[in-house]
Amino acid sequence: MSRIGKIPVVVARDVKVEIKDGTVRVEGPKGKLSINYRPEIIIEMKDGTITFVRANDSKKVRALHGLYRKLVSNMVKGVSEGFKRVLVINGVGYRAEKKGDSIVFNLGYSNAIEYPIPQGITIDVEANNRITVGSIDREKLGQICAEIRNFRPPEPYKGKGVKYETERIRKKVGKTGVK
Repeated sequence: MSRIGKIPVVVARDVKVEIKDGTVRVEGPKGKLSINYRPEIIIEMKDGTITFVRANDSKKVRALHGLYRKLVSNMVKGVSEGFKRVLVINGVGYRAEKKGDSIVFNLGYSNAIEYPIPQGITIDVEANNRITVGSIDREKLGQICAEIRNFRPPEPYKGKGVKYETERIRKKVGKTGVK
């Protein structure tokens, strides 16, 4: 049995979960999320916990077992607490600035990059080089952070670019003058 899939999801008191017609709807103080699931996975709510049982032991269903458990767990945590990710900008003259409902990045290109903030995402810019991205949807949060990082990924020689706060850049040795 899946190690992830067999762990029940504990639902907080202020979170409402509705499982009906192949859809799981989760509502909490921060918002609402829903997901459609396949009929091979049986999702049951009992005494404030959600359990996941698979209909058969095929390879595909075993993979879906842990996947749906983690997706529902992320939904429950998202509507109650939310998720945050921090991006750091390294480089001389590299900075970000919040203007209205968009973020303007100066990352060493000839033109500034203007990135509109999507619906359901909160972005805060601290000290021009630290960006905090928050959302209730973990998948959407990861996608937005990846898009921002992709504007100028960190380079391996000086570490200049946009990186995740917890990311470690493996630096390479540059050219040396051999005589």
